[in-house]
Amino acid sequence: MLDFSQVRGLADVARVQAKVYGDRTAFIFEDRRVSFAQVDRMSNRLAQRLRQEWIAPQERVAMLAKNSDVFYELWFGAMKARVCLAPVNTRLAAPEIAYILKDSGAKILFVGADYYDLAEKALADLEEKPLVISLDGPRGDWIDYATWRDRAEAIDPRLDMPADDDIIQLYTSGTTGHPKGVQLTNSNYVAFLRMAGNVTGFDYRDDETVLNAMPLFHVGGTNPGLAAFASGAQVLIVRDIVPALLLELIAREKLNHAFLVPAVILMLLNAPEMATADLSSMRTVSYGASPISEDVLVRAQQRFGCNFLQFYGMTETVGAGTFLPPDAHDPAKGKLRSCGIPWPGVEVKVVDANGAEVPVGEVGEIVIKAPIVMKGYWNKPEATADSVRLGWMHTGDAAYKDADGYFFIYDRVKDMIVTGGENVYPAEVENAVFGHPAVADAAVIGVPDERWGEAVKAVVVLKPGAAADEASIIAWARERVAAYKVPKSIDFVDAIPRNPTGKVLRRELRKPYWEGRGRMVG
Repeated sequence: MLDFSQVRGLADVARVQAKVYGDRTAFIFEDRRVSFAQVDRMSNRLAQRLRQEWIAPQERVAMLAKNSDVFYELWFGAMKARVCLAPVNTRLAAPEIAYILKDSGAKILFVGADYYDLAEKALADLEEKPLVISLDGPRGDWIDYATWRDRAEAIDPRLDMPADDDIIQLYTSGTTGHPKGVQLTNSNYVAFLRMAGNVTGFDYRDDETVLNAMPLFHVGGTNPGLAAFASGAQVLIVRDIVPALLLELIAREKLNHAFLVPAVILMLLNAPEMATADLSSMRTVSYGASPISEDVLVRAQQRFGCNFLQFYGMTETVGAGTFLPPDAHDPAKGKLRSCGIPWPGVEVKVVDANGAEVPVGEVGEIVIKAPIVMKGYWNKPEATADSVRLGWMHTGDAAYKDADGYFFIYDRVKDMIVTGGENVYPAEVENAVFGHPAVADAAVIGVPDERWGEAVKAVVVLKPGAAADEASIIAWARERVAAYKVPKSIDFVDAIPRNPTGKVLRRELRKPYWEGRGRMVG
């Protein structure tokens, strides 16, 4: 267990664990095994190199790459230089990436080989371009990462680590179509680690191995890896989700814990290799970030034969909030549709429009208060003030609490769609669909999907005399938004239901698709 008496900020986690565990393996990635001491040394080089590039404290550096052990080297190194890392969602389109680079003011962009072409398209839209460093070897006039990093000595700069320093800026979609940069600080993450050690599913031991499979631009990726590293456990990082490979790695590396979004759990259940897979080493499977059907959950519990946990939270709360413990996963207890009970040290309540707590069983907005609540949205004070009120993070999710203290998410206040763990806001997709020359009106909703939890559907009204089919509208949207935001299907109607002020009645649109389904949110 991490000695918190030696931790002033998150960068100290690398220093402390290097002293405690030295040459023991911290990260396993493909054919590499990286020790705790190596992570500390390489992050020292990175910190010194950032300072040589005159990257000032609290400036941003961005990363556009698939998962690898280099992520943690960059993150700890940036923290040691008091620089904030801004990982970019690799599923975004070039204009969206350009927006994030401009919004964050990133001084450096670290790019993995899979996204060299995409990065070039994004950079073409920027007047002020960051220094570009290629993570996987030379690329044109871009600088090779290993060569660049190794110009510095592995000397720890030992800078101060103010509690309110931003240490990572994760971008989340916004209702206006532009993503918002969530500022997470030293104090946020130290609080998260303190709490995580007391929560089943995050209370890893130093003789265990933890799977790090979710994207590292998301708290579902950063949190398991960081919590495992802070526990002295081994972290197995995978670049891509390949069901056959994941099942092989579980057996070969004797994996003990994993956090998976429901879509991945379903992929594993449907993989032919699952029939003979050796899952005997698994102790917990945690899930969250999107809806899961009870059928899939029950099947997964039966096949994995280990404890299951659900986590509910948001990027703005470092992914923490409530959890559904293993004993509540017994279908007979009637809690499978619940998102659980609060983490130790986290206050959760359901409030009305005036912020007053509502009675048990009554629906309101779920709000969270704890040291894990973000500092704010980068350069968006109004959005911050709207979301964080008197220390309470307003989630935008409608919920109720039962007599046993379990919370149940009922619907989304802000109409957000969660598909495969990714957040999609209807307004952004509608904006793309509306541009089609044949579209007169459109509304976007989330509908049930066995694989992704929810799928994006557009409901469209065509202009009089215009003709367009489903494929043409989907193709049009695909050119304008990230692939996961593109509607998977189109319904054509005569009119979109709206209230007197013109607001789309999304609940009315969703109702036929969700009839008989209680789990609206995971």
